[in-house]
Amino acid sequence: MSKRPELQAPPEVYYGVDEARKYTQNTRVIEVQEKCTERALELLALPDDTCALLLDIGCGSGLSGETITEQGHMWVGMDISPAMLGTALEREVDGDIMLADIGQGVPFRAGMFDGAISISAVQWLCYADTSNHKPAKRLYKLFMTLFASLSRGSRAVFQFYPENDSQVELIVSQAMRAGFTGGLVVDYPNSSKAKKIYLVLMTGGGGPLPSGLQGDGGNNNQALYQRRERMKQIRSGRQPKRAWIMQKKERRRKQGKEVRLDSKYSGRKRSDKF
Repeated sequence: MSKRPELQAPPEVYYGVDEARKYTQNTRVIEVQEKCTERALELLALPDDTCALLLDIGCGSGLSGETITEQGHMWVGMDISPAMLGTALEREVDGDIMLADIGQGVPFRAGMFDGAISISAVQWLCYADTSNHKPAKRLYKLFMTLFASLSRGSRAVFQFYPENDSQVELIVSQAMRAGFTGGLVVDYPNSSKAKKIYLVLMTGGGGPLPSGLQGDGGNNNQALYQRRERMKQIRSGRQPKRAWIMQKKERRRKQGKEVRLDSKYSGRKRSDKF
C-alpha cells in the first residue's frame, strides 16, 4: 500500500506541477471527487431553487467546483498549492480562486457565504510541516474564522480521510470549540474501500444529523464490499469456490454477457504440480 500523501511532503510541495496534472486527469480521482462533492452538497441541505455562494476549502484544481457549478451555485476556492491553482486556471473553472493556507484561517468578511465544503483537505492540518505548526491551533483557526464567514443557519461539510481515531477526535473537538454544532456522518461504514467520513457543522441550532448511507445490492460501492466478503469466505473455507463461481457466471448471463459453458471442472481445485 502506498504511503499517505500527507506523510510524504507538505501539500504545496507534494502537489507540484506534475502531480497536480496527474491528479486532475485521473478518471478514478475525478469520479470519487464528484461523488464526494455531490454528497457534501446534499448534506449542506441548501434551500431548493436557490443560487448559493459557497466556499470550497482546499479547492485544488477545481474538480469539486465543477460539481458546484453544475448544481447552479457560485463558489470561491482557496488552496495552498500554486500548481493546483495553476491547473484550475488552465481548465478555466467558473469559480474565483485564491492562494491561501487554510491553517491560517478564512480571510473573508463575516456572513459572506451560504455554506462551505471541503473534500479531502482538512486532514493535512493534522500534521506539523514546520516547528511553528501546531495542528490543534491551526484547526481551531480554520474553524473559528469559517464560523464567522458563514451566514447564520448555514452549514459546512468536510469530507476527510483520517489516519486514526485520534485525528477524528482532534478535528471534531476543534470545530466544536470554535462554536459549531453537528457531528460525523459515515457512509458505508462496513466497507473499508467505500467508507466516507463527513463532518457536518452547523452555525445555528442543533438540528438532527442526516443518516449515513448504507447501500444495497444495486450500489456499486456496496457490491465491491460484498465481493470482498465472499472472497474472504472462500479463502477461509466457509463457502465452496465452485458455488461462488457458478453464482458469478449466472449473474453475468443475466447481464447478457458471454460466459463459458459449465462443466464438472468449473471451480475445481487444481492438483499441485511439481
